[in-house]
Amino acid sequence: MAKVRLVDETTSGERRDAWALEWAEERLTLREVIRRRVFEEVAVLNEARVEGGHGLVRPTETERLLNGPDQREARRMLPQKCYERALADFGRNGFLVLVGDRQIWDLDEEVDLTAGAEITFLKLVPLVGG
Repeated sequence: MAKVRLVDETTSGERRDAWALEWAEERLTLREVIRRRVFEEVAVLNEARVEGGHGLVRPTETERLLNGPDQREARRMLPQKCYERALADFGRNGFLVLVGDRQIWDLDEEVDLTAGAEITFLKLVPLVGG
C-alpha cells in the first residue's frame, strides 16, 4: 500500500497539503493520479456541499451562477467533467506536477509512489498585462 501526500502550491509561494491518500499501486500514470485526486476532491466537495476553490476542482462560472449563494441546495459536481477540465488545464500549462523535485511532463508517464511520495500540484498564474 502506497501512502501519497498531495500538495497544492502557487507561484507566489503559498503551499498547503491537499490530501494524504493510500493507493494499492506503487506506480501510476500521471493521468491516473490526476483522475483519482479529482474524483476524491469532487466526492468530498459534493458531500460537504461546498464550492471548490483551492484544489484542482473549481466550479465553472455557469455552475456558480446556477448554484447561487445558497450552497445547501448546490448541484452536485460531476467528477468526469471536473477530471476533463483538469486534464485540459494541465495541457494549457495551468498547473505543473512535481514528484519530489522532478517535473512530470507527460500524462502517460508513470509516477513512483513508493515510501511516502509527495506530489506537488503547482498552479501557474498568468502575469497581468503580459
